[in-house]
Amino acid sequence: MTKEKLEKTEKLETVEPVKVKDKDGFTQKLSDFIQKNRVGFFVGLIVIIVGIIAFSIVNGVIRLLNTKAIAQVEDFSSRFDVLQIDINSEEKASDVQTLLDELTAFAPKHKGYAGARAFFIMADICANKNDWVEAEKAWNNAAIAGMGAYIEPVALYNTAIAVEEQGDIPRAIEFYAKAANFDFPGASRAQFAIGRLNESQNNKDAALEAYRTLLSKWPDDQVWSNLAQSRIISLSVK
Repeated sequence: MTKEKLEKTEKLETVEPVKVKDKDGFTQKLSDFIQKNRVGFFVGLIVIIVGIIAFSIVNGVIRLLNTKAIAQVEDFSSRFDVLQIDINSEEKASDVQTLLDELTAFAPKHKGYAGARAFFIMADICANKNDWVEAEKAWNNAAIAGMGAYIEPVALYNTAIAVEEQGDIPRAIEFYAKAANFDFPGASRAQFAIGRLNESQNNKDAALEAYRTLLSKWPDDQVWSNLAQSRIISLSVK
C-alpha cells in the first residue's frame, strides 16, 4: 500500500460516525408514561364523559323548565286579556284575585322572560286597579328579572309612570332617565318626560337641558323631538 493510499485510509478511519437521532425515543417514553398512568387517564376520561352527559342533561332540564314556564306565563297573559275588560267589576273580582295570587307565587321563582312577564302582568293588574304602589313594585321587579332583555327598559319606563302617579317627581325623573339610556322605541318619550317633569317643578334649566339632549340624541324623531323643540322655544322667550 502506497503512502498516499495509507493516508486516505487513516483519514477515513478517523472520521467520527454520524449520530442518528432516536426518533422512537420520545414515543417510547410517552407510551411508557401512559402505560404507567393508565388508571389515572381512564378515570379522567370517565370524568370528562360524565361531565358532558351531566351538562347535556342539565341543559335539557333547563330548556324543559323554561318551556313550561313560558307556556304558563302565556296562559296568565291570556287570562288577563279576558279579565282586563271591566277588570274592576264585582263579578270579576274573584278571578282577578286568583290570577294575581298565582302570579305572586310564580313570578319570584323565575328569571328571564317568564319571571319578567309575570311581574309585568301583575303590574298591569295593579295599574288597572289604580294601585300605583304595587304597580311600581311589580314593574321594578319585572325590570330586574328581565335585565338585559328588551322588557327591561319598558318596565323601567312604566315604573316611572307608577312613581309619577304617586306624585314623587324626583324619583320619577330618575326612572325615566334610566329608561332613556336604552335603545328602545320609548327612549325619546322618556327623555321628553324628564323635561316635562322638570318644567312642572319650575326647573327651567334642567328642562331645557333635557329637551336639548332629546334633540341631540333623536334628531329624526318626528314626534317628541318636535315637541321638545317647541318647548325650548317657549321656555327661551320666558
